[in-house]
Amino acid sequence: MSFETALTGLHAASAELDVVGNNVANSATTGFKYARAEFADIYASSNLGTARTTVGQGVRLASVTQQFTQGQLDFTGNTLDLAVNGSGFFALSDDGAISYTRNGAFQLDRDGYIVDVNGQRLMGYLAGSNGTIGGARGELQVNIGNVAPKASANMSLSANFDSGAIAITGAFDATDPTTYHFTTSTTVYDAQGKDHLATLYFQKRSDNVWDIYVDGDDGTGAQGPATVTFDSDGEFLSVTGTTTFPFNYAGAGTSNINVDFSSLTQYGSVFEVNELSQDGYATGQFAGLGVESDGRIVARFSNGQSQTLGQVALSRFPSPAKLRPIGDTQWVETFESGAPVTSAPGSSGLGSIQGGALESSNVNLTEQLVQMIIAQRNYQANSQMISTQDQITQEVLNIR
Repeated sequence: MSFETALTGLHAASAELDVVGNNVANSATTGFKYARAEFADIYASSNLGTARTTVGQGVRLASVTQQFTQGQLDFTGNTLDLAVNGSGFFALSDDGAISYTRNGAFQLDRDGYIVDVNGQRLMGYLAGSNGTIGGARGELQVNIGNVAPKASANMSLSANFDSGAIAITGAFDATDPTTYHFTTSTTVYDAQGKDHLATLYFQKRSDNVWDIYVDGDDGTGAQGPATVTFDSDGEFLSVTGTTTFPFNYAGAGTSNINVDFSSLTQYGSVFEVNELSQDGYATGQFAGLGVESDGRIVARFSNGQSQTLGQVALSRFPSPAKLRPIGDTQWVETFESGAPVTSAPGSSGLGSIQGGALESSNVNLTEQLVQMIIAQRNYQANSQMISTQDQITQEVLNIR
């Protein structure tokens, strides 16, 4: 029986060498998780149980279990290289068949889908036309077309008026600088994305009262006024008159621009514009992608705008060690692994997304080489056991 027992030891040592060899071979494979050979002893038993004098019959390979510890993050600078810092898995769709991976080396295919090297599409939460992430889950696709322009509709002005300025009693004339105190300009856009110059003129009418005129560069001249009143402390009190200014741009229709004057002050210092902003923009060309730590995929355009295109979804399992490996650093769900919990990165213990990085293999070469030496010694010891048993058998056969 010693022959058979030692033979099981040889098989076990050989299996462990196979596992170690596979780990070492994949030490540079992105997203690879090393495996551990787990063994169990063999005992002959009957319905009456096992006697106290029963000798074991060797060893068997009980399981090859993958270890899902975190691998080191290597920064690549490639926007669509994604790494999970946590326990989550990326979900991939291959014509509806779902698999899971930690290899985040993604790219765009010709249709704009985010795919891995095998063409399997990354799954996530889809965004609506306004960039809001909804609950619908599907294959993530990037629209790399232009973003449509937006006509200016709102303008906000934050400035200080010099309380020491002398009031002007004459009529306002944009061509005559003596009829106003200060002026400032900004760019606004029509419905077709063409830029225009909007100029604001400020004229003090009396103590704590200022008139503001706006010229939208449409050829009709300055409109207004909006009459702003300040209190005795120089704080904004009220505005009357015109606060929405319509401008008729040739071929692009009328743009109504509402101006917010509530951030104006009148202090005893020089005229100063702190902020003059508006919400319109020109047509924008696709300039690049960004992936946030919560998995949101954001497209950036040449006009300074950005748009959320979707959100990467992550999945985790009650027992990831029971997932079934199918190659290409991918796994599929099994009954023993349990059903996946899928959510946005940063929630449900899934971990966060690191853009521009990949998770390297979690193989520790030093540990694997030590394990290889141990398995080699086990193989030698079992070989010696067979040799010893052979010598004993030979002695028995030589008895006369």
